[in-house]
Amino acid sequence: MCIASRPVGGTGLSVAELGFGSATLGNLYDPVSDADAQAAIAAGLEAGLRYFDTAPHYGRGLSERRLGDGLRQQRDVTVSTKVGRLMMPDASIGDDRERDGFRSPMPFRMHYDYSYDGILRSHDHSLQRLGLARIDLLYVHDIGQRTHGEAAAHYWEQLTAGGGLRALDRLRTEGLISGFGVGVNEIAICLDVMREMPIDVILLAGRYTLLEQDALDVLFPACAEAGTSIVIGGPYNSGILATGTKAGGPLHYDYAAALDGVIAKVRAIEAVADRHAVRLPAAALRFCLAHPRVASVIPGLGSAQRVAETVDLYYEVIPDDFWLELCHLNLLREDAPVPVAAP
Repeated sequence: MCIASRPVGGTGLSVAELGFGSATLGNLYDPVSDADAQAAIAAGLEAGLRYFDTAPHYGRGLSERRLGDGLRQQRDVTVSTKVGRLMMPDASIGDDRERDGFRSPMPFRMHYDYSYDGILRSHDHSLQRLGLARIDLLYVHDIGQRTHGEAAAHYWEQLTAGGGLRALDRLRTEGLISGFGVGVNEIAICLDVMREMPIDVILLAGRYTLLEQDALDVLFPACAEAGTSIVIGGPYNSGILATGTKAGGPLHYDYAAALDGVIAKVRAIEAVADRHAVRLPAAALRFCLAHPRVASVIPGLGSAQRVAETVDLYYEVIPDDFWLELCHLNLLREDAPVPVAAP
């Protein structure tokens, strides 16, 4: 068996449909050693995970440094990173206390910049941190109301009138990248960007999962019309679809404590999964990949063990009756594509 590949928009690229999300390599919430980070990358390559996504934000450059070290001698891999945050030197940082969710000792502070010059600088800085000659895909990171609140209009102005999108189009036209898009946790801003300029791909985190399918209403049809691909981040909705509700620990959904209604829905899905001997995280991965606009799903992977577990989940065969029962119980939209088990 091998991990299949799927095309990304009109870029000419194909990516592994199970990719490697590298936020954990930036010490997301907990430290990861350099050795464990390199072991995770090596395990991913060995398993056929040939698509790796990172960002300057992940550990203030730490994830990019580690990922580049693990991929530098590799061929036939696809790398994406993000633009919109510049890392500025900050000598006051001397430890790895948690900052912006990451336990990184990298001595940089984050500065938002979606302008023409900011995008070009971000691309150049990422090449230097990665130590790679090329980045294949760039995502505009966290543009929108959800991240920026009252400042959202200011950063939207940078991206549009300020030339940020024009800089990305220049990089694509000159062949320095194969394609670009947005990497966000919200739907409306994706449609806004698509109205401004054709984009190749959207990295949509947490908004198309077993728990959420609102993207089917407008976004996915718009992507189908435009030829824009989708990469799914956060397929476990910040953890609750990976752990389930039975382990006894804290339950996280959408980067916060899960509310009662979410927990109740997950429990109902778990009950169906138990009746069909299906593991909940396996269903979460396979569901995302059933939609024809989805090119890849990229769960966060921070250890070789986690890579092995995730690949095992990817290969799990899920019976058709599981999906039928979810729809029958109104736990899944009837118009959501679902996997079909091989005969």
